Amino acid sequence: MTLKRIKITNIRNLSQADLTPVSRVNILYGANGSGKTSVLEAIHFLATTRSFRTSQFRHLLSQGAQQALVFARIDPFSEQRLSALGVERDDQGNVKARYDGRTLDSAELASLLPVQVIHSGTFELLDGSPTVRRQFLDWGCFHSESAFITRWRSFKRALKQRNSLLKYGKIDPIQMQVWNREFVEQGQALTDLRDRYLQALIPEFEQILSVLLGDVPIRLGFSAGWDRKRALADMLDENFARDLQHGFTQLGPQRADLRFRLEQKNAADILSRGQKKLVVSALKLAQGSLYRRYSNRPCIYLFDDLPSELDDKHCRLFCDFISQSLDQCFITCVDPDTMTQFWASDIDLSLFHLDSGRLSHKVALGD
Repeated sequence: MTLKRIKITNIRNLSQADLTPVSRVNILYGANGSGKTSVLEAIHFLATTRSFRTSQFRHLLSQGAQQALVFARIDPFSEQRLSALGVERDDQGNVKARYDGRTLDSAELASLLPVQVIHSGTFELLDGSPTVRRQFLDWGCFHSESAFITRWRSFKRALKQRNSLLKYGKIDPIQMQVWNREFVEQGQALTDLRDRYLQALIPEFEQILSVLLGDVPIRLGFSAGWDRKRALADMLDENFARDLQHGFTQLGPQRADLRFRLEQKNAADILSRGQKKLVVSALKLAQGSLYRRYSNRPCIYLFDDLPSELDDKHCRLFCDFISQSLDQCFITCVDPDTMTQFWASDIDLSLFHLDSGRLSHKVALGD
């Protein structure tokens, strides 16, 4: 995967910006508020139609603008052939995504442009809500199992219909039976996909974590959202009265979670903040590594203010790992000297300076 050119319109303080990145490491530097993170948000918007920093699109949109547009030339399958990708979204929520002359839906867009982000909010993977961890797990399943998106959508539909019946208390027994059956069938299939993906991820995670954190025995586990020693259908029947009282389904894959254990305890309660950063970084790197193994395609990594999240030793280990991969990286920092020191002289690297929303290409390493 390579982004060859990026044109940004109306993303935060970037009213107009044009970036021609190199295929490996791109460092964006400048003072706080200069627009560095906005470039990363624009790339994330290109892949997902949304920001990784806010759920409110109006906060991503430049002040006074009615729509945002990001256009890029990309080589998604390393075929040495560039194609045009453009994503536009307006303040009413209308989205258009076009690639190589055809319209894409959200799943096609995400599949085309696999993006991994590491920023301050990423550390919620350890001590944030289960929703964050399910999203992490489902990203991996989506990019490794072609059947996942169909199962996921079917399960979401069954859950919505079942909750609707519970919420309004108008229980047609035949309808409930239909949606219970669909809920169980799709939910079990979805859970099997999640479990299989996690079993493949664990060895990658443990290997990378051992390099970054040393001999700290973090164990990664999976909670399906119900007691898997019992049939999901039986548990739905047993919990029906409670579901009806609350107006929504209490048990099932919508409650799935990842578990991080250290010495039989919740790792988030024991690890220091620095250690948490390394665990989450290992998770993200492991997911990218597994994606490459499944697809034979690299990811695009977005690292927001990496030097502030990792000390020099771990920054170097982190960069060594990235150097050995084929991933294209975009890294923000305030002082470029904090990042250029970690790369070999022959690495494909470029520096870009941001100043009050204006972007300029400074130098490529080795020029």
